[in-house]
Amino acid sequence: MAKAEAATREHNFEVVGIARVEGEGTLKLRITDGEVREARLSIFEAPRYFEKLVVGRTPNEIVDIVARICGICPVAYQMGASMAFEHLFEVEVDPQVKALRRLFYWGEWIESHALHVYMLHAPDFLGYESAIAMARDHKHIVEQALRLKRTGNEIMKLIGGRAIHPVAMRVGGLSRTPTKAEIEALREPLKEALDLSKSTLKIVAAFKAPAFERDPLYVAIKHPIEYGLNDGRIVSSDGIDVPIWGWREAFHEEQHEGSNALHARTNDGRTYMLGPAARVTLNADQLHPIAREALDASGLAKQIARNPYWSIAARAVELIHASASALDIVKSYEEPARPSVPWTPRGGETGWGSEAPRGICWHHYDVDENGRILAAQIIAPTGQNQGMIEQDLAGFAPQVLSLPHAEATVRLEQLIRAYDPCISCATHFLTLEIERD
Repeated sequence: MAKAEAATREHNFEVVGIARVEGEGTLKLRITDGEVREARLSIFEAPRYFEKLVVGRTPNEIVDIVARICGICPVAYQMGASMAFEHLFEVEVDPQVKALRRLFYWGEWIESHALHVYMLHAPDFLGYESAIAMARDHKHIVEQALRLKRTGNEIMKLIGGRAIHPVAMRVGGLSRTPTKAEIEALREPLKEALDLSKSTLKIVAAFKAPAFERDPLYVAIKHPIEYGLNDGRIVSSDGIDVPIWGWREAFHEEQHEGSNALHARTNDGRTYMLGPAARVTLNADQLHPIAREALDASGLAKQIARNPYWSIAARAVELIHASASALDIVKSYEEPARPSVPWTPRGGETGWGSEAPRGICWHHYDVDENGRILAAQIIAPTGQNQGMIEQDLAGFAPQVLSLPHAEATVRLEQLIRAYDPCISCATHFLTLEIERD
């Protein structure tokens, strides 16, 4: 018996309360004889029942309610819901209102990506426990982050009425559209944001990322002529190609033990990855020319495609894309004749997706003949990424198991932060526990 026990060694490795992510959860690794047998990212925040809260509500009530799911990317939730109903009701939104909605979205990308790149992920690469600690030695970096984030927030406030949980989005358009002068006031802040975004990619390109490569299944929205955002088709790196309302044709959700978040898989059971690395890898040819030039100059396209730690560079590229695209909209903006178009409700089944900063946020609604909701399914990006996060943790963990526990924890937390998980949105996340046999 003693020889048998000596031959099999099990080690449990647990991290409790991971920092610099949105929400709470636990990572547990179980290693037997040096091989990772289990990597579980447990999301244990209580479900918030948004899918039940919207039942019986009208479409515009839904648009307001879903903004409360996330304080960082409410536009993605509002856009997905609005466009799902517009698809069902056959609503054609004014082109200038569509442009305003895209500007609204770019504001969200700017504020979210700036927050993640500088405040949540950069401290890992520069060796600090927090952005506050980093600011003591790199004050200019933190100041850049704050200026970028402020510009994104200003855009969201102008178009959405406020930066957090905006209120102006409506089925058929917006409740109010800004004047040309109000939009023109964004020109100089966006010029600065574009310069700061270019600087961000140069800063990030100088980082040293852990050596770790794999070939994930990438999934993103792809549009024939522009960088995928809220229109087009859902595609993958291996040939999945379904309508944007047809997520269920290729994917499904399933319950996993130990998590209050439903995991998503392809219908044949595979994990997949959403978000900036997926979008840049699948849609690089449709980046704004300024962003594409910056990506090519950085030489990081291959690293972004293969190493999850380089997702930070993908976010920096998208900061450039969002800033440049927003500036183009500001330069060409003309006030629409009216902020929204009328619509008539009808019964049926509808779905739509949009690219939140962290990946595709997808909505499905069953609607009665009066336009009230009978059932809803709202799928956050993190619930879709969770399986890939666990797969990456299992693949990377053998490289760090010989390190001191604190150092191993930092590397594993850094890998999780590369996905920028929004754990609260996924509950429908870090303490590290390693269990060794």
